[in-house]
Amino acid sequence: MTNQRTYADAFTSVFTEEKAFLDFLRERDDRGDWTKRHTRDLRILPLERENTPEAESLPGYTQDDLRAILADTMENTRLLLKSKDLVVPIRNCAIKTLLERAKISGPALNRLEKPVLARILNHCLRIASGEALLRIADGKLSAVHGGDSSDYAVLEMPELFNRTIRYLNDHFSGCSFAGGFYDHSTATAVWELADETLVQSYQNALEQHDVPYGPLKPAIRLSTSDVGVSGANLYPTLYTGGREATIVLGSPLKLEHRGEKTIKDFERLLDMLYSQYQFAIGNLARLLDIEIGNPINCMLGICKRIGISKKLAYEATEQFKAQNGDEPCTAHDIYYGMSEIVFMVACGGASGTIIVQAEETIARALSVRWQEYDIPGNFKW
Repeated sequence: MTNQRTYADAFTSVFTEEKAFLDFLRERDDRGDWTKRHTRDLRILPLERENTPEAESLPGYTQDDLRAILADTMENTRLLLKSKDLVVPIRNCAIKTLLERAKISGPALNRLEKPVLARILNHCLRIASGEALLRIADGKLSAVHGGDSSDYAVLEMPELFNRTIRYLNDHFSGCSFAGGFYDHSTATAVWELADETLVQSYQNALEQHDVPYGPLKPAIRLSTSDVGVSGANLYPTLYTGGREATIVLGSPLKLEHRGEKTIKDFERLLDMLYSQYQFAIGNLARLLDIEIGNPINCMLGICKRIGISKKLAYEATEQFKAQNGDEPCTAHDIYYGMSEIVFMVACGGASGTIIVQAEETIARALSVRWQEYDIPGNFKW
């Protein structure tokens, strides 16, 4: 276990082979557990040294493993969770859901000394009601969800990804694995689809507007999370020029981990994939009909509107200007330029979770009123 450091809060892994990705998810599932406790019985302890007596044992782990887990926890949250017979180190990604169960929030909490934070959390947890559903994975606590029937719904990662692969192979003339990513917050994978009828209407639109294009490949991305940062979500995606560029199409199909959702609900989502892909790529094609007279201002204005950082927005705009100039163009041209931001984020060393978030942010541009940002003059951020 320690050879891969899967216990580490900062652990990430990228996959180029589907079998390796699925085997890894199964291994994580085998080394993880879901367990319920009364929220009022949860206690938070500060981890002030690696040999804290409360943390001297962790079922299923050797002493060497335990020392490594506690050393990593000392570098990160420096907190333990205790509930009767259970004592487990707390991972960074668990803090958000832990605060939610305690019903407290605020930026000042991050600046408190750990013993003070633990006392505050314990005061709040003692008066909290309901059940808590704990996700323990690779020797640490990853999430503290609500454990009542109307709260968090567990959708096991291996099952979600296996069902997706079977569906894509059965309904889209096959698929090929384009890559996968895992960290303790998110698991995501992308498949290129063999069914080129999905992009035929878009190809026709490009030809009608005399827009040159290279190979176009439809793709689907599945992202999910055990810690509450994502539902089981399917994202229509387009590869251009082989796999040289990724164009996010927006209009994802989303299934929240809420209530009594099951794998059957996810299968119903899969059944909507074909029609949703057509809808999503139709939104991209409609950008070909939107003429923009002031592309630089328009691009900057939309980046600001959808939440792109100023630095990334200006870098992407400068790159767009170098490649396309500042002559009138279409919203379609600008959206392609904005899609380069995802590549910039990836090149900056961002995690897979951050890259997925960047893709979702860019996709918001598909639903804005582009003409409102087509303004002459000097743009002021």
